[in-house]
Amino acid sequence: MRTLILMALLAAAGICTDAAAQAYPSKPIRLVVGFTPGGAADFVARALGEPLGRALGQSVVIENRAGAGSSIAADYVAKSPPDGYTMLIASPSSISVNPALNPKLGYSLRDLTPITKVSASPLLIAANPAIGVGSVKELIAAAKKAPGKLNYASSGNGSAPHLAGVLFTRIAGVDMVHVPFKGGGPAVQSVLSGDTQITFATPPSVLPLVQAGRLRALALTSRARSPLLPELPGMEEAGLGEYEMSFWYGIFVPAGTKPEIVKRLFDAITSALQQPALKQAFAREATEPVASRSPADFAAFLAEDDRFWVRLAKESGAKLD
Repeated sequence: MRTLILMALLAAAGICTDAAAQAYPSKPIRLVVGFTPGGAADFVARALGEPLGRALGQSVVIENRAGAGSSIAADYVAKSPPDGYTMLIASPSSISVNPALNPKLGYSLRDLTPITKVSASPLLIAANPAIGVGSVKELIAAAKKAPGKLNYASSGNGSAPHLAGVLFTRIAGVDMVHVPFKGGGPAVQSVLSGDTQITFATPPSVLPLVQAGRLRALALTSRARSPLLPELPGMEEAGLGEYEMSFWYGIFVPAGTKPEIVKRLFDAITSALQQPALKQAFAREATEPVASRSPADFAAFLAEDDRFWVRLAKESGAKLD
């Protein structure tokens, strides 16, 4: 009799778990972005939001919480209830760089559960046409001619564009001044206005301006050309073959989120990334949709990728905003 009762209780628990999984989601889900509108993180989140909402049967609301190199958003999500209704779109900045630069941050990767990578892209080196450089070689020559006179804008201290600039100055042996902003949009606007002259930017934040002739694209930060932007040289062709930099965005939820909810989100995101309209939107911005094979696969990738970003961040001497 005791055995039968125990079996009945276990079966009931399983039924409850299945019912809870099937009931999720029962209300809109927030996808938190750590930067202002207009940058790559915001673009990827909004392009993903609609097909993801269809896959989940609930709307996905994009919420921008900019500041501290995306740490404010990551900390907010890490401290949110682990119920699957608050997600974070994050890059290496908030996952690897910021905790390395400030061990006193209120969160770490242990406070977040990785779901999947969603995009991958090289950066794009763009210049204000008024400075008169049309290639990476010309940029290096101009920077060497006037050390400390050229300013490069980024989406914040510790961001991928910032560290791309740090790596560039070291390999090229030039002195340029870093000017951080609270997002890719404001950084690009500063180059347009001439307050800064160069940016190592995410493609979505600069491509429309390059195509309109308001900014000049010099090269991609990948070693070779990209099929998404075949007209632009990679760094080897541009004359700086030792240089290579790319970045990704991924989706995270608070640690402690139930495995069945993690799987539901993983399956829905993977489905959304396969939608032709999303692929076309990403391709227009030189961004590739990339899904991990599983949440565990994404976690393993993060452990390996972390080494590169932490080393570069510490060598840069950067401080969080």
